[in-house]
Amino acid sequence: MDIPRIFNITESAHRIHNPMTPEKLATLGAALRLEPKTRVLDLGSGSGEMLCTWARDYGIVGTGIDMSQLFSEQAERRAEELGVAHQVRFVHGDATGYVSDEKVNVAACVGATWIAGGVAGAIELLARSLRTGGIILIGEPYWRQLPPTENIAKGCLTNAISDFLVLPELLASFGHLGYDVVEMVLADQSDWDRYEAAKWLTMRRWLEANPDDELAHEVQSRLVSEPERHAAYTREYLGWGVFALMPRLCPRSTSLCGAA
Repeated sequence: MDIPRIFNITESAHRIHNPMTPEKLATLGAALRLEPKTRVLDLGSGSGEMLCTWARDYGIVGTGIDMSQLFSEQAERRAEELGVAHQVRFVHGDATGYVSDEKVNVAACVGATWIAGGVAGAIELLARSLRTGGIILIGEPYWRQLPPTENIAKGCLTNAISDFLVLPELLASFGHLGYDVVEMVLADQSDWDRYEAAKWLTMRRWLEANPDDELAHEVQSRLVSEPERHAAYTREYLGWGVFALMPRLCPRSTSLCGAA
């Protein structure tokens, strides 16, 4: 089981596989008021930077699931490097349908809601692992500005404008599913640059080392096209954020509301 090899190549030097910086991961952890022994589940955990740094900085314990063999191995090495291997564990596997044996305080799917068919499915899946009073984290793109044409949307590597919502609509959609938005940390254009541009040097170094590889032509093609595509499309139109959600409480009651 693994993700397509092209992603293992282009993001092999990434510690964070989405447009979040280490500083913003730390900001998110502080915003959530994480305490020692807080139990965290991360579906689609990538190279484990969120769990590992939160274990180091806030004393959390947790489990990450990711289908990339390379990223899972990198996560284990990162845990050893930061001295938190006794606090976090990483499982190489398919996070689709994964439910924790022990309920968690924070259940996250940051940039991988596709494992459950989208945002609504991911929230439903994460809720099955969540303790009462716990927090769900969803990392998801949104439109910074609505693309005027479908071709521009496709330039952002989406299928259609309808794939994403503008930010106010995305926030409202969580309420429609019966959740309050209790925190959020948003990427800016510089964060997108760090995520996308870091791939270009990785691709160039990989090509130098692997000129005869069967994927060399595809990697070279991406190296040529990606800087311009990113500047013209993703950087201008696509936003990204991590949203903290809690089940909505009914007015004048401590019981939980159902979905609206």
